[in-house]
Amino acid sequence: MHAHFRDPGGEWHEDLTSGSLAGAAGGFTTMVAMPNTQPAISEPSLIEYVRSKGSSSGGARILPAGCVSKNREGKELAELIKMTEAGAVLFTDDGAPVATSSLLRLALLYTGKELPRVMEHPEEISLFKGGQVHEGRVSALSGLKAIPAASEEIDIARGIALARETGSRIHFTHISSGGSLELIRKAKEEGLDVTCDTTFHHLTLNENAVVNSGYNARYKVNPPLRSIDDQAALWNGLQDGTIDAIVTDHAPWHMDDKDEPFQEAPFGIASLECAAAVLFDFRNRNHPEVPMDLILAKMTSAPASLLPSEWQGLGRINEGSVADLTVIDEERTRIVDCSQWKSKARCCPWEGIALTGWPVMTFLEGRDVWCDEEDQ
Repeated sequence: MHAHFRDPGGEWHEDLTSGSLAGAAGGFTTMVAMPNTQPAISEPSLIEYVRSKGSSSGGARILPAGCVSKNREGKELAELIKMTEAGAVLFTDDGAPVATSSLLRLALLYTGKELPRVMEHPEEISLFKGGQVHEGRVSALSGLKAIPAASEEIDIARGIALARETGSRIHFTHISSGGSLELIRKAKEEGLDVTCDTTFHHLTLNENAVVNSGYNARYKVNPPLRSIDDQAALWNGLQDGTIDAIVTDHAPWHMDDKDEPFQEAPFGIASLECAAAVLFDFRNRNHPEVPMDLILAKMTSAPASLLPSEWQGLGRINEGSVADLTVIDEERTRIVDCSQWKSKARCCPWEGIALTGWPVMTFLEGRDVWCDEEDQ
């Protein structure tokens, strides 16, 4: 439900074709492309470009998200209705929050209950600006500028207040803190149409990984890896239903960009081809009490249910439904080898690590679009 493909404008990092093939190799059948490209996806013609190229790339299906604001500049509302007609499935200025409360309010009024959801990147920019790591143990040890959890929580409080006032829907993406979850939990209890997702890396990593890696930029991500307590809160949020979906936030960068000192490297973890295995392996080792069915639902039917009606039947195995299927071998152990990836990204935190529980075949509409080479 949240992936970056850098197409158009940054195709040397990733493009829609390599992303489609990488998604299939990771067991995904459908992915939503974020619109923070160059140019930004804020016009119907660009929505059509993403949808057309994404549907003909030979791997997983790619659906387009459109920007909330024109050119993602945060000044003027984009043509939400026309982009919906062209095939947009979400609206977001991801990479940054919607710039002003008045613009976010207007977007919520426009989308209401009929147009695709607004997906907010929760961040209070004045608290985030220049930050590198979570405010806590790592920032104290390293002296790197901190990003407090309040940066995320303040923007979530804003979005909830506007959803309450407008009666509209809002979705918060890549939630990372326990405080954020508590705000969303209370909003749900109030009956507001507020949903959220978290990433598999926030579920499986915490701020200690940054220190233990010697401040390797492969662990630099926005929002930053939070505390152990925040990580535990995310697992609780999965089980009590506060978290609606698990996403990758796949953020591919060329090795030359990511292989820099921590302070200079861009934020982002590339992950499509190992995300499911990382999550399955971590769950089996650390949270066996969490049903595998629940994990699978949060990656399949639950995110599909947040998209427009034509896509809500995806992620389910029912007679007569679309035959988008992933075969998982729960006992398969493989070592993460980024050099073999379909993605153009060639680095991730799990490089060289053995994981157990991998997708081995992916079907899209009944067609075999990927098979593990060991099974061929």
